Amino acid sequence: MLLNRCKFNMSLYSSSRPQYNTFYHRCKTSTNVPFFLPTNTSPISIGCVRSKATTICQNYDENFRKRRKNNRSNKDQKRFWDKVHVREVDNGLQIYLDNRPLRRSNSKTLTIPSTKPHLATAIASEWDFLESTRNALKPHLTPLTSLVSRALDIVESDIADKTNNINSGAIRDTIVESLLRYLDTDSILCWVPTPYEIPSYENHVSRIEPLRNIQQQSAQPIIDFLEKKLWPGANLNPSLDEYSIIPITQSPETRQIIRNWVYGLNAFNLAALERGTLAGKGILVAARLVAEWGEDFRHLFGNDHEMNKFGIEEAAIAASLESEWQIKMWGLVEDTHDVEREDLRRQFGSVVLLVSGS
Repeated sequence: MLLNRCKFNMSLYSSSRPQYNTFYHRCKTSTNVPFFLPTNTSPISIGCVRSKATTICQNYDENFRKRRKNNRSNKDQKRFWDKVHVREVDNGLQIYLDNRPLRRSNSKTLTIPSTKPHLATAIASEWDFLESTRNALKPHLTPLTSLVSRALDIVESDIADKTNNINSGAIRDTIVESLLRYLDTDSILCWVPTPYEIPSYENHVSRIEPLRNIQQQSAQPIIDFLEKKLWPGANLNPSLDEYSIIPITQSPETRQIIRNWVYGLNAFNLAALERGTLAGKGILVAARLVAEWGEDFRHLFGNDHEMNKFGIEEAAIAASLESEWQIKMWGLVEDTHDVEREDLRRQFGSVVLLVSGS
């Protein structure tokens, strides 16, 4: 290793059994290192030069300092706007960064329906919390903006395809087919089999009933609402039989009823249903949440006292029942379970904001 650092001109020493003295040479790139040279040698010249490895390390350090300086300057780059506010225009609500309207990735102005002032205010808050222009390029810091842009993309796709005499938009078709895949393996329809003998862990922490019973109690009110009010004529069955690992396919009649309902949703409700389905790994909880808070489904409720009983917390509990059951039994893993909890509620919260109106 040391020979790679320093070059030595070691010549004219000869002895069958030389006596060795210790010399110390300080190299610029190393500490004091002993060298053993014979005593009867002629004077030697030692020259130390920088090796290729040292040069590479120094170049790397210099490049690293430049990158760190550039990153620091980017982080310190302040945003180009001071104030964020919502303006009411002829065709809806728009968010303004000072005097500039907020635009989507296709350079079109982001316009929100006038019946959704809470959504507009929430998006304005997203941009008001951004500290730099660089952060505006990160979608995870502006999730509501991305969600509204998704809904507006659906609107434009529907309009373009209707112009071409197509019944529905390409984006809508893709979303519907994607969401229906979740129907046969919906999270609240997958129930564990009933054990012949209740194992000891079922009674852990005063647990007095099997997990299957808890799953049924959580899922049945959601299923009843969907079958009776939202999807009349549909018959939702558990995805798994008592002792089967192969999911049961829902009947063609049920699938067609749900398909027609999803196709008939407006763009904002459809985008919200997609977000809720992906977050909760099931279309049933997402549909229940959209129907509870959507301004297009108020006719399903006889009076205001029946509305808003199924909220973000209820949806999150239903979608993560098995995970919460395990947490109560075996404990919570920090920075994993707690993060998943908050992220699920954040996703369902965006669904409520997107579908609800004034």
